[in-house]
Parts: sequence; C-alpha cells; structure tokens
Amino acid sequence: MVVLQVHFLLIPFLMSIMGAAQYLMQDAALLSYIDQRFLSLEKRLEKCNQDVLEYVDEFRDFSRTVLSRLAGLNTDKAEVKSEVENLLTRIDRAQRDIDYFGSVTDSNACVEVHEDLMKQQLLEEAEERKRLKLMLNASCDHVLAGIRSLKIVKKTGGKHGSWMKDPGKKHTKIYLLSGSVNNVILEFANIMTFMENNHTLKARRVPLPLPWEGTGHVIYQGFLFYHRYGSLNEIIKFNIQRRNVADQMLLPGAGRIPAYQLSPQTKIDLAVDEQGLWALHAEPETGGNIVITKINHVTMAVEHSWDTSCSSKDAEAAFMACNTLHVVYNSPSGGTSRIQCVYDVLDALNTYINPGLHFPKRQGSHSTVHYNPKEKQLFAWGDGSQIIYKLHIEKKG
Repeated sequence: MVVLQVHFLLIPFLMSIMGAAQYLMQDAALLSYIDQRFLSLEKRLEKCNQDVLEYVDEFRDFSRTVLSRLAGLNTDKAEVKSEVENLLTRIDRAQRDIDYFGSVTDSNACVEVHEDLMKQQLLEEAEERKRLKLMLNASCDHVLAGIRSLKIVKKTGGKHGSWMKDPGKKHTKIYLLSGSVNNVILEFANIMTFMENNHTLKARRVPLPLPWEGTGHVIYQGFLFYHRYGSLNEIIKFNIQRRNVADQMLLPGAGRIPAYQLSPQTKIDLAVDEQGLWALHAEPETGGNIVITKINHVTMAVEHSWDTSCSSKDAEAAFMACNTLHVVYNSPSGGTSRIQCVYDVLDALNTYINPGLHFPKRQGSHSTVHYNPKEKQLFAWGDGSQIIYKLHIEKKG
C-alpha cells in the first residue's frame, strides 16, 4: 500500500522535470536562431560600410579628375581669349583701311543705288496709299469741325455701358448694353420706346452665349461685335436675329493694356464709320499709343493696321469718322471732355494734336463715345446718362 502511494507521488514529479527540460531545449533553439540573425545583420552592415568607403574613394578620385580638367579649361580659355583679342585688333585695323579707301574713291555708284532705293520706296508707298483708298472707297470728303450740341436722352444704368443704333440697317431700333461685363442686350423698337419710364418692360431681351468685356462693342449690319469676357483679344460676331455666334477672330497685339487710361475696363474698342468696322487698342510696344485696325466685318479678317501718334494717356474714349481717328481726353477727376488728337489713316502726315474740339456744356466723363455714320451723330454714355452729340461737319479743303 505504501509502495503504491510513493509511485503515485513520483509520477507528477517526473512529468514536471520532463516539461522543464523541454522548455529549456526550446529556449536554447530560440537563442541560437537570434544569434544567427545578428551574425547575418552584422555581416551585411560590414559589407555596406565597405561599399560606402569604396564610393567615397571613387568620388574623391572623380573630383580630382574634374578639378584637373577644369584647370585645363581655364588655361584653354585664356589662350582662346588672347586669340580672339588679336583677331578683333586685326578686324579693327582692316575696317579703318576700308573706311579710308571708301572715303577716297568715287561714291557716285552708291548714291545712284541709294536714289533708286528711295524711288522704289516712294513708289511702294504710293501704291499702298492707292490700295488703301480703293479699299476704303475714298468716299469721305468731309471732316469734323466741331460739336454743336448735346441731348441727354435718358439716365439709366450704372457708370459703364453703351447704347447705339445699327447704322447699317434702315430700322430705328435702339440697343442698350449696360455694364462692363454682361451677357444681355436690350432691344427697343425706337427711341421713343426707350425714353419711356418703364422702358425695360417693353424691351426685347437678347441673351448672349458668351459675355462681353468693356464697353467697346458695336452693332453693324445686324451683328453685335464685342470683346469676349475672359479672353485676351477674342472678338465675337453675334447674329442678333438668330441669336447665335456667327464668327470670331483674334486681334493681334490687343488686350494687354487698356485702350484708354481713363477707361481701364475697355481693352478693345470697336468702332463703325462710313467705311465699316474698325478696332482701336493700345500696345506697350507703341509706348501706349493707340493702334487702328481695319476689319472686314464679313470675313472677320484684318485688312490693315496703323500705329498712330495719339496717346492713350488721359484718354477716356475715341471714335472713327470718315477714316479718321478722334481721341477724347479728360482729367482723371472728370471735367470737360475734348478731342485733342486726330489721325487720318489715308494721310498719316495729317495728324492734329490739340485741334481744340470741346464737348459742350457738360462736366463729367464718358464710358463710350461711338459715331453713327448714318445720322452723323455721336452716341455717348456718360456717368449713367445716354447722350446724343450733334456734329458740325465741313467739306475737306
């Protein structure tokens, strides 16, 4: 009985000893694995360190080679510089010899060539004037001699806007384009309807698919021509009756600076006179002077351009009348508007500075001044008012 009890007590003891031995074997295996991993990492780190040392040595060798070659280039540069200076000295000596021989030889041949070039240039200029006169029909035989009177037709809208008739059509419709950025035209049956108090209720609203920028738009032959908002120099041709875009073009050189310093909202100012459609703008390359461009309103192609001597500084508006640019100037604070520069495209020498044409009986500023060749009147927008100026016209002398 005692033997059995001892047997039962030894069995758990022996089992616990065997379990401990098994755990010791597992720990030894784990330690061996970790030791091997560390040995592998140490070998890799040692190899990496060796590679870095090799790269450093290689870079030092390359740096010494580059510095050596650069030193050689500096030597070559000094030699080339010396040769170039020697060559320049020889060229200068040869040029003095040529000038001397040229001064003592007969220059009649050169004079004859120069005269031939002058004759050729004069012939070309005459041909160009003839071509321009044919293009512009040369039908204008009158000049603007003064501004007789004004009539404030209505006061509607804000500071910026434009209003007009279509001089290429026989109807009496009035068009109102309010604001310097908008996309709705108001069309009135006639000027009496426009002058009524509730005029907006009787207007036909014509929405545009693309908004306009500035106030330099015109209506001609049933089309609205305007500078597209957000574009540098894109001009849109919009069919008012069909309400769609008929054509568009890019005006070279335009759109970078305002056409007039006192009307910065307008980068491209379109105009209509007896000869059709024109564009007015200023360019940095011309020193801010106004550039005139004749546009074929059918094909939307540039026909000719002129760089004028009329400055955009202190200008508030301009218009074309009978092939002639008239620039309207004012003071920055607003005062009496006056025409101070006139440029005839058919006679570039016929440019008048300060011709003394003042707008009558009014203090303020203009957002737009557009000429109507059919009625020989100016349609102007001044401080929210729609104004008509009657003109004094004289025959060309």
